[in-house]
Amino acid sequence: MSDKQEPAAPLRPRKKGSNKRSRFRRVRKNFFVAFLIDLVVVLGAALVLSLLIKTFLIRSFFIPSGSMLETLQIDDRIIVNQLTPALYPIERGDVVVFKDPGGWLGPDVEEPSDPVVVVVDWFLSAFGITAPDSKQHLVKRVIGVAGDKVVCCDANGLITVNGVPITEPYIAPGQTPSSVEFDITVPANSLWVLGDNRGNSEDSRFHADLPSKGFVSNDWVVGRAFIISWPVDNWKWLDNYPDVYKDIPDPTN
Repeated sequence: MSDKQEPAAPLRPRKKGSNKRSRFRRVRKNFFVAFLIDLVVVLGAALVLSLLIKTFLIRSFFIPSGSMLETLQIDDRIIVNQLTPALYPIERGDVVVFKDPGGWLGPDVEEPSDPVVVVVDWFLSAFGITAPDSKQHLVKRVIGVAGDKVVCCDANGLITVNGVPITEPYIAPGQTPSSVEFDITVPANSLWVLGDNRGNSEDSRFHADLPSKGFVSNDWVVGRAFIISWPVDNWKWLDNYPDVYKDIPDPTN
């Protein structure tokens, strides 16, 4: 046998730029993973924050009927301050959203829903994009608060509150303050509410035969509507017309 050693195979030169491409791929992969993690964290934080805001501060509702025309149009979206009445008292003239006190909306009708649609609707509602329970609530204007004596109508056809007639500029054009006579005193912790479209509003006037007697307990109030957020053409702050009620004396006990 020969002791002659075979020459070592020559090392193949590394292709120019291969290290750079490898590093770039690693950096790109790490960046993509970090981006996904950041995105999940941001979306999760936004969802939690939206849930907290919706639960404690503000909520969005859409208007399903014409009972508040012309102040609110059908399918308008409104933002509701939920700190009222928990921290801030409800005032005459406020537009409030409240749960059905019992029998105002008639019997509940279960509408069949696709489970996927229900889940998506719930997710979007957490961000205030949809308001799936709007039809389970009502929106009206507060005319009388606890202790107020509200009467329809005086010799001029105006509603009086604690003996003072009020001229209501928010009533829909062509409507009278009320075609239904009433003479009530609002009990403690309650409201007397009317729709701005008086000729097409099933409000306090039409529920005297129910256990609520037509009054809305503050416990049923979700909050005060303060802005129309959509559509953009209808955007406006919702006025509670303090000048209309400024001369009304405090109710007598």
